[in-house]
Amino acid sequence: MSCTAGVLDHRGHQVVGFTTRGDSRKLANLRARPRVTASIRSGWEWATVEGDATLIGPDDPAEGFDADAIRLLLRAVFIAAGGTHGDWDTYDRVMAEERRAAVLIQPVRVYSNG
Repeated sequence: MSCTAGVLDHRGHQVVGFTTRGDSRKLANLRARPRVTASIRSGWEWATVEGDATLIGPDDPAEGFDADAIRLLLRAVFIAAGGTHGDWDTYDRVMAEERRAAVLIQPVRVYSNG
């Protein structure tokens, strides 16, 4: 399964982040086993990160993250992944309707072909 991911700062640490729908099998699996291996590719270059996942979303509460902080975190993950949006209100509404969660991977192992 693929998704768009990016690197961002989370509480003073560099993490790999992506979002996933609240009703996804991916999120259910991460709730049961929050260990992730993610490979990221650009052309022929690739990197893989392994680590523990922190889940933050409307159904995955985290200390210091109210609804507004979750909204801003989802935007930050999207922007870190290279996304831009011309209508942030619509983006926020869709993310809330889909009950999106941010998946933040704290790397414990990183390797690549470069």
